[in-house]
Amino acid sequence: MDRHFALSLFGGAAVGAANGLFGGGGGMIAVPVLRKTGRGVASAHATAIAVILPASAASAAVYLWSGLVPLSLLVPVALGVFAGGLLGAKLLARAPAGIVSLLFAGLMFAAGIRMIF
Repeated sequence: MDRHFALSLFGGAAVGAANGLFGGGGGMIAVPVLRKTGRGVASAHATAIAVILPASAASAAVYLWSGLVPLSLLVPVALGVFAGGLLGAKLLARAPAGIVSLLFAGLMFAAGIRMIF
């Protein structure tokens, strides 16, 4: 089995498991895995978003089916996420790779600190 294929396969499984278990966060696994396969910064972030979609859809279906998602909350949050996603994608296309990496690292650090406290 090709090294990049194996890394992508097992990394993808970790992304899906994190998304399903934590309700998100798979991108924080996907981006470093994709960088290890040789992707550039912008490509890794863009690909991470693309692969999160099916993982999120699968998790969302289970959560909805289980009655864990109130529809009154889902609609406004989904609209906000959609708008933010469009804005973020446009910014990614224009932002220097170093800035994107620094912002991503800062977000990961802040998330880790917040989880501790």
